Amino acid sequence: MTTDPGRKATFDTLHGTLRARVPELAVDLDTWTRRMMRWHFEPETGSPFWLKRRTSLGFDPLKDIDGYAALERFGLFDKAALRAASATDLRPRGYRDRAFRVFETGGTTGAPCRVVNVTRLGYDVEIYRTVLEARGVDGGDILAMTPGGPHAYGHFVEGLADSWQGAVHAIDFDPRWVKAELRAGGDARAYVAHLVDQTLPLLTAERPELLFTTSRLLLELVMRLPRPLHTYGVRAVCTGGTSCTPAEAEFLRQEHLVGVQWIDTYGNTLVGHALQADPEPGVGGVSYHLPPPFAVLTVVDPADPWREVPVGQRGRVRTTTLLEDLFLPNLLERDSAVRTGPHRWFPWDGVTAVEPFTDLADAAEEGVY
Repeated sequence: MTTDPGRKATFDTLHGTLRARVPELAVDLDTWTRRMMRWHFEPETGSPFWLKRRTSLGFDPLKDIDGYAALERFGLFDKAALRAASATDLRPRGYRDRAFRVFETGGTTGAPCRVVNVTRLGYDVEIYRTVLEARGVDGGDILAMTPGGPHAYGHFVEGLADSWQGAVHAIDFDPRWVKAELRAGGDARAYVAHLVDQTLPLLTAERPELLFTTSRLLLELVMRLPRPLHTYGVRAVCTGGTSCTPAEAEFLRQEHLVGVQWIDTYGNTLVGHALQADPEPGVGGVSYHLPPPFAVLTVVDPADPWREVPVGQRGRVRTTTLLEDLFLPNLLERDSAVRTGPHRWFPWDGVTAVEPFTDLADAAEEGVY
């Protein structure tokens, strides 16, 4: 059900449609980088977080960063600096008169980080809604088996439903409880059952057309259902956060998601949504593509974070976020992935076969989100 037929997109025109609806996506990366340097390092618009660091960088971002490649001069970003920052220091002065929200990361690899949202959520909603339209599943009510509170995921789902005046039926979900239990040597089964128990009556009574959750919780949910998911009115499942193995994904598709589209994303609160592209003929599995110029995803040699690996090779994921809300250059992620080339839907490089980076696998606590 699409509320505005004029908004329809197709996969052949998806990139053009995205650029028409979010004009910033049409700005080339070097031009956008220079624009973000002016925004984040001019006293009138920059955040106290970056303005305080300008004099200690050893270069002038306004003069010396002439394009995206020059961002290497910032070195690798230390996430500890973000954890130590106050939300007011992260808020750009250029948005001093705008409403804002503070979101927090899930704390998979340590204490949560805080970020400020002013415009980013609106970008995310418009981009994701366009992808749903292209797949023919936009509109309708949503069942959100997702974190709320300080977590961006729940707010994003609410914004998406608001864009077509749909209802959101949300469960009470605190992902940190599970991680605390696991770190203390307990297990997540009781809490997962609590989440599923909240979801089942909503699924039956409200018949939502879209289900948003994580892959891990989707596995748990479908195992408890007495009949196939599509019989509850669900047309698409949209997942993010935790991952599942290729065998688990195949099991879900073959046994429980017949008649239901499964739309996955890869990303996090700091970098945003890398969008799923289905396999091209003769190519491997699904790939994920992060839309520049808002963010750039690079697969690098684990021994040399400045060397991008060739297409088809595995490496560690490095990201750069370039938003008015948030500038994070050269952040090494907790994941490894195989670099893919461009896709006809998203004509920029992507990643596939994402899994925890070996050196961080024991330190990360994924939980259910």
